[in-house]
Amino acid sequence: MFRGFLVTLVSYIAKGISYLIHNLPQPILNFIGDLMGLFWWDVVRLRRQVVFDNINKVFPHWTEKQRAHLARKSMKNLGRGLIEYFRLPFIDKSNYEQFFKYEGVEHLEAALKQDKGVCLLSLHTGNGDMGVFGLSLKGYPISLISKVFTISWANELWFAMRARCGANYIAPRNSTYAVLKAINRKDAVIFVLDQFMGPPVGIKVKFFGEETGASMGLTVMAKRTGAPVIPVFDIRNEDGSHTIHFLPEIPFEEKENKEKTLSHMTQVYTNCIEKIILDYPEQWMWIHRRWKIFRH
Repeated sequence: MFRGFLVTLVSYIAKGISYLIHNLPQPILNFIGDLMGLFWWDVVRLRRQVVFDNINKVFPHWTEKQRAHLARKSMKNLGRGLIEYFRLPFIDKSNYEQFFKYEGVEHLEAALKQDKGVCLLSLHTGNGDMGVFGLSLKGYPISLISKVFTISWANELWFAMRARCGANYIAPRNSTYAVLKAINRKDAVIFVLDQFMGPPVGIKVKFFGEETGASMGLTVMAKRTGAPVIPVFDIRNEDGSHTIHFLPEIPFEEKENKEKTLSHMTQVYTNCIEKIILDYPEQWMWIHRRWKIFRH
C-alpha cells in the first residue's frame, strides 16, 4: 500500500516538474542545467578525481586549466541532460521534429534495406534517451540494451516514461535471446560500448592506448546474424535540439579463428568510439570508471 502511494506521489511530482520545465524558455533551461552540473562538480564533487584522471588519459598533453575547462563543460552537459528527461513526456509524433535533426541517416536506411536487422554502435554522448526518442518517433524500429534500477518503483516510473516513444528495452542480464529476437524481426538494436566490461562477457581492448575491457556482445551478434553495424550518436545543440549522427557501415572482418575475430572487431568498434569522443569531448560522460583493470 505504501509503495503504491509512493509511486503515485513521485509520479505527480514528476509531472508537475515536467510541465514547468516544458513551459520555460530554452536559455533558462540551459542556465538551470548548467547550475546543476556545476553544483555536482564544485559542491558535491562526486567522482571529481575520476573525471580528471579520465581526461588526462585521453589528453595527456593538456594543461590543468584545459582539463578543468573540459570537465566543467561536460558536467554542464550532464546537468542539461537531467533537465531534458523532464521534457520527454511532452515529445511525441506531433512535435518531435522541433527537437531532432538527423545527419547521415542514409547509412541507417541502406543498412535496413539489407533486411538482416541492424546493430547500432553507440556511446554516452549528448542524451541517449533523447536519441532513442528521436529515432523511434521518426518511425525506426529501435531496441536498446539498457540497465535497470535496483529500486523497483523507480524502475516502473522510468521505463513507463521511456516506453512512450515505442522503443523496445532489453535488460542486459541474459539478454542473448531477446537481442536475437529483435534482430530477427529486423529491429535496429543499440549496443552502448563505451563502458568497462570484464569477463566473461568482456574482452581486452586498448582504449586511448591503455588496456581495459569492453563488451564483445556487439561483435558476437554481428558475427552470428550478419547484421550490418552502423555507428550512431547523439549530440546536444545550444538551442536545446539534438542532432543524431550516423556514420558509414563498419565492415565485418573475419580473422584466422573466432577468438581473433572477436578481439579484432571489438577493437575496431572501440577505435570508432575514440574518434567520436575526440570530435565531441565536452559531450561525453567522463564520470564512468572506464579504465578498470581487466582481470581474467
